[in-house]
Amino acid sequence: MTASEATPNTQPERWVLQFCHGYDGPFMDCARQYAALFNGTSYKVCTVYLTGEPSDAVVHGSASDEVLFLNYASRDVRGLKLKAIRDIRRIAASRDFALCIAHRFKPIYIALLGTKLPVIGVHHAYGDYQRRSRQWFANAFKARLKLLGVSNAIRDDMRGCLPHWPEASIQTLYNRIDVAAVQAEQVSRDEAREHLGLPQDAWVVGNVGRLHPDKDQATLIRGFAQALPKLPASSLLVIMGSGRLEASLKALAAELNVADSVRFVGQVANGRRYFKAFDVFALTSDHEPFGMVLLEAMAAGVPVICSDCGGGAEVVEGSGLLFPLGDSRVLAQQLTASPQTSATAVAQLQAHFSDAAVTTRWWQVMQSWRLGGLGG
Repeated sequence: MTASEATPNTQPERWVLQFCHGYDGPFMDCARQYAALFNGTSYKVCTVYLTGEPSDAVVHGSASDEVLFLNYASRDVRGLKLKAIRDIRRIAASRDFALCIAHRFKPIYIALLGTKLPVIGVHHAYGDYQRRSRQWFANAFKARLKLLGVSNAIRDDMRGCLPHWPEASIQTLYNRIDVAAVQAEQVSRDEAREHLGLPQDAWVVGNVGRLHPDKDQATLIRGFAQALPKLPASSLLVIMGSGRLEASLKALAAELNVADSVRFVGQVANGRRYFKAFDVFALTSDHEPFGMVLLEAMAAGVPVICSDCGGGAEVVEGSGLLFPLGDSRVLAQQLTASPQTSATAVAQLQAHFSDAAVTTRWWQVMQSWRLGGLGG
C-alpha cells in the first residue's frame, strides 16, 4: 500500500472508492480523471488497482488520496473471483465510503458482490452487456448500479443491451484531459521530429494506436497512397504503435508502392509529447469508443481527420474533418486538401473535454442520481 498526502479539511471525512482493473495503457489517466472530480470537496478518494504491481509512478499519476494495489495477475481474476471479493469487502469496511466508481465489468462485478455501496460502472468499450449473463447480473443489481459510457456511442450501446433500464440510469461522461498540463508536456515540432527520427522538412500524416483491426490502419495506408502523388514532396505517413498487424500493414504499404513513405516507429513512451511532429493527425478506427489521441492532437494544435463512427466522431465534429468509415477515397481527398487547424479546436476542448467541463457535468449527473449523498 502506498498513500499520497491528503489535504486536511475541517469537514466530515468521507471517502470515494475507485476500483480499476489495472493501470496499463490509458487507465491510469482514467483514474486521475475521476479522482480529480473531487478536488476541492470534502471527499477523499481511495483508488484500488485489481491487477498490476505497486508503483510509485502509478501512485503519483492516480492523483488520489490513497492508492492500493491488490496485485493480482490476470489469470487470478477469472471465474468467481472470490478472493478479490473478500479483499474489496475488507477495504470497503475500513472507512466511511459513500460510493464506488468501478471501471470495466470485472471491478463492477466484484464491487457489487463485495460491498453494499452504490456503484457507478464506467464503461470504456462496446459490447460489455451483450452477453445474457451480464445483462442478468446488471438487472439483478439495478437498484444500486448506475452506468456511465465514455461517449454517447458507448452509452447507446449499453442502453440497447439493457432496454428495460430507465435511460436516466445510463449516462455519458466524456473522457477528458488537463489541457494546460498536456500542452506543457508537448515538445516543439523540431524536438518531436528529432526524437522520432523524422526529417524536419517532411509533410507528416500521423497516426497513433495499436496495430489492430479495430484501428483500421489499412484504410489509412490506402488513403495515403492515393493522396501521395498530390501531397507535398517528401510526405510521410508515420504510424506510432505496435501490434499483431505490423507485418501485414508493412506488406500492404509495399504492395501499394509507398513503403518508403510509411514509417512504423513502434511504441513510443509518452507518445503524446511528440504530437507536434505531425502536420495532420488521422484516426481511421472502425468503432472507436472515444479517442483520447484526438484530444491530445487537438491540444497540440494539429488538424484532425477521423472516421465518422463511434465516440471519435463526437470529439471531432465541429473542429475537424470526418470521412465515411473505410472510405479511402474520401480520406485521400481530405489529405490533399491540406487541412488546417480549426480555430475552434482548443475552444471545443475546453468546453467539452477539459477537467473543468466534465467536472460540471459529473455533478449534474450526481444531482440527478443522488447516490451516497453526493449531489445533494
